[in-house]
Amino acid sequence: MRICILGAGVIGLSSAYYLAKLGFDVTVIDRQKGPALETSFANAGQISPGYSSPWAAPGVPLKAVKWLLQEHSPLKIGLKPELDKFLWVSKMLRQCTSAAYDVNKSRMVMLAEYSRDQFKLLRQELNLTYDDAQKGTLQLFRTQSQIDSIQKDMQVLKKLGVPHQLLSAKECSEVEPGLSAVQDKLQGGLRLLGDETGDCFVFCQKLKVACDSLGVKFMFNTDIERINVKSNAVSGVMTSQGELAFSKVLVCLGSYSAKLMNDLKLSIPVYPVKGYSLTVPVNNEQFAPISTVMDETYKVAVTRLGGNIRAAGTAELNGFDLSLPESRTKTIQHVVHDLFGQGCNLDEAQYWCGLRPMTPDGTPIIGGTSIKGVFLNTGHGTLGWTMCCGSGRVIADIISETASEIDVSSLSIHRYH
Repeated sequence: MRICILGAGVIGLSSAYYLAKLGFDVTVIDRQKGPALETSFANAGQISPGYSSPWAAPGVPLKAVKWLLQEHSPLKIGLKPELDKFLWVSKMLRQCTSAAYDVNKSRMVMLAEYSRDQFKLLRQELNLTYDDAQKGTLQLFRTQSQIDSIQKDMQVLKKLGVPHQLLSAKECSEVEPGLSAVQDKLQGGLRLLGDETGDCFVFCQKLKVACDSLGVKFMFNTDIERINVKSNAVSGVMTSQGELAFSKVLVCLGSYSAKLMNDLKLSIPVYPVKGYSLTVPVNNEQFAPISTVMDETYKVAVTRLGGNIRAAGTAELNGFDLSLPESRTKTIQHVVHDLFGQGCNLDEAQYWCGLRPMTPDGTPIIGGTSIKGVFLNTGHGTLGWTMCCGSGRVIADIISETASEIDVSSLSIHRYH
């Protein structure tokens, strides 16, 4: 059975691998010259099931106002009037209730935990290495109020059986010795023992090789113009290389999925939220991170990837703008310098930005649509790397009409209609 996957990022590649393993004749189309050259290229490097939480939460509207006013703000909203941005923000604000948060977080952690398990199986199956490590995440708190507010998250983690530990500032520096010089700046932390780290770009290059061995065909340097539909069923894809016939199409285009769906009169609330990262070599092991440290105050993750530190964060609502102004990297620089400044030389840092495909409730959109043969695997926000293997596995089950090991029916597009 032939299927076309649109997008060769980590979600598209994971989906291609699992579908090919089930015997599908898979073709992947991407406008770039190779895999993982957009949002999957230089993300935070953290595979964090335990940290999977929706941005929409009680108290976030007030926090957002405070963030916008602080010097090192984790949030920026572009001033240009934009209807999609206004509609997305309004939908997100409606999710900022305790009831919605509990539902959304439970869905996210379920998928993320399943995905982490699939990562383990995939590493064994393919003997993959990608600067990966399995040393957990440390969520750092600089204030007592942050420790107080994390209690509800801990209840959800306990309910779902996710291993975690609430640590004092001293215990944080024992887990991450590089923090010993700044222990006085911390109040404590939440350690998520099952989380992992790894270089998403390296993973994608190796997974592409595995897909090649399964017969997956790749069409790079190819623009996707539209999905062709006849009698409410997909007939193929129109590309810059011409029209291609397919009976099934899986959309894994991240932030660009919404426009393609709009052309089919299928509205999905996926908005591009811009994030920034820096990568810098470690020059002093004593003051470098061991795994991922998440600074809760600035919403910046600092991750160890081999001989490098990768730091990523901030959220910018500014459409599809991909400019890289120096002013927007200052928050990330500040966190790295503040926590691990003695472990690296920021003058050697390389900077990058990408567009995270965010949904208002924080959970991805996985499943079929009202058009026969059109499927979605998109909207993972900041958690595409965390959720990729689980998402690829379950969408392969859905398309092949095989029972999945977890129930993701609540993640379909139908929850918005």
